[in-house]
Amino acid sequence: MVKAYTQEHIYKHPWERVTSASWRKFSDPENKRTLSHILEVDTLNCNLDSQSGKLYTTRALTVHAPGPWFIRKIIGQDICHCVESTVVDAQSRSMQLKTRNVSLKKFIEVEEKIRYDPHPDNPTGWTICRQETSISIKPLSALASMAEKVEQKCAERFMQNSTKGREVMERICKYLEAESSGISI
Repeated sequence: MVKAYTQEHIYKHPWERVTSASWRKFSDPENKRTLSHILEVDTLNCNLDSQSGKLYTTRALTVHAPGPWFIRKIIGQDICHCVESTVVDAQSRSMQLKTRNVSLKKFIEVEEKIRYDPHPDNPTGWTICRQETSISIKPLSALASMAEKVEQKCAERFMQNSTKGREVMERICKYLEAESSGISI
């Protein structure tokens, strides 16, 4: 079984501000409590393609293992390592992130895709964020009802963390807006 869901959110901020906030989301000390499931973020690679103008980055994320506590007890691990690949195309004003777990793959596979684009109704003032997440619990596939319940719990946790992430993004966007206006918060 695979649990998949999509979310869409409109930031009433320009694309440049939202994508700047995305880069700051994990590094701002004020967000450590809100995003407490994120333990560590390290940039592994950053490359600007001079011909296309696209920025490619790869980051390693260490997070609290997803899912209910009893699953973490069964697998004997509380952390999970993930890789986030990002492509920023400033010319077309698109930012795409793809995150996948690289540890615990024999137990769970999670893939998250996030895309930030100017909103079609207000391309200079708003940004649309589309998020797709899929979660698959591996060893419980023979016990479909149990796997479905665990996948649902994982999905609920991911949705809660997504809400927290959007709150952090909004806070950073407002800070950046005030900063660009010369106002201190």
